[in-house]
Amino acid sequence: MTTPALSVIVPAHNPHPGRLQRALQGLQAQDLARDRWELLLIDNASEPPLDPQLLAWHPQARVVPEPRLGLSHARLAGLAAARGALLVWVDDDNCLCPDYLRQALDLFTAHPRLGAAGGPAVAEYEEPPPAWFQPGLAPLGCRDHGADGIWMRWDPAHPGYPPAAPIGAGLVIRREALQLWAEAVARDPRRQGLGRRGRALSSGEDNDINLTLLRQGWELAYVPALALRHLIPPGRLRLPYQQRMARASFRDFVRVLDVHGIRPWAPIAAWTVPLRALRAAWTHRIWRGPAARIRWAGALGQYQGRAGLRPERQP
Repeated sequence: MTTPALSVIVPAHNPHPGRLQRALQGLQAQDLARDRWELLLIDNASEPPLDPQLLAWHPQARVVPEPRLGLSHARLAGLAAARGALLVWVDDDNCLCPDYLRQALDLFTAHPRLGAAGGPAVAEYEEPPPAWFQPGLAPLGCRDHGADGIWMRWDPAHPGYPPAAPIGAGLVIRREALQLWAEAVARDPRRQGLGRRGRALSSGEDNDINLTLLRQGWELAYVPALALRHLIPPGRLRLPYQQRMARASFRDFVRVLDVHGIRPWAPIAAWTVPLRALRAAWTHRIWRGPAARIRWAGALGQYQGRAGLRPERQP
């Protein structure tokens, strides 16, 4: 069997049947010949197990079981099973534009130092958002940086996280580059809990991958041609979910930066978190409505992340 140039990997844990079908239809519509890419559906502890017949339309497709729950485990299982030199990660609620795979292959062929890339992820809401909803209050895996490409490199003199770095939805990454991250995760228990795990909203794994690549000399890119639609169910627009997501993402972002030696915020004592939370409630005027409460939840997450930092050693 000819080695595929590209591996499409779809991690899924108890996916919504309709949204998974839309994601697979988006892949079925790709204009890249199917003998050039394989399709791996990572069954991450789903009950019942995912049906291999979902992939019957593709000649190089298979379900890869991963009984250990968590996105990190699913990523590692996909990496181990993939045969392509280029990997495309598709969430089970992502619909890629029809030329996505061809654009990705052409892009990485033309730029040998490009380690990872992504593009616009446009929200498709299953129900109209509530009146108070504002994109960006809490991460939803959606973003659009416009019609111009953005390229990113590591700057040791000004270390930081680039705002246009790829997100997990539609992430295109070289296998050899992702292998560097996998080896780092195996050595560092702090990084093993950053990925999503079932209903727990841990986040930060994508940030960790991007920083790992940058620090190893790879480039990152935002490429408008790599466009997808992200299917957003009503539950993700509810206030409790938005608060949980804001809190978890800000907390884990502090942790990820610390793993890479970046500390824009000083450590704080854990006992101060409730007091800071009270002060932030006043600062954000949480009585003004849901948007204010989500911003407050983000501030609380940052405090919790800072409380988990170890004090820096004095010289």
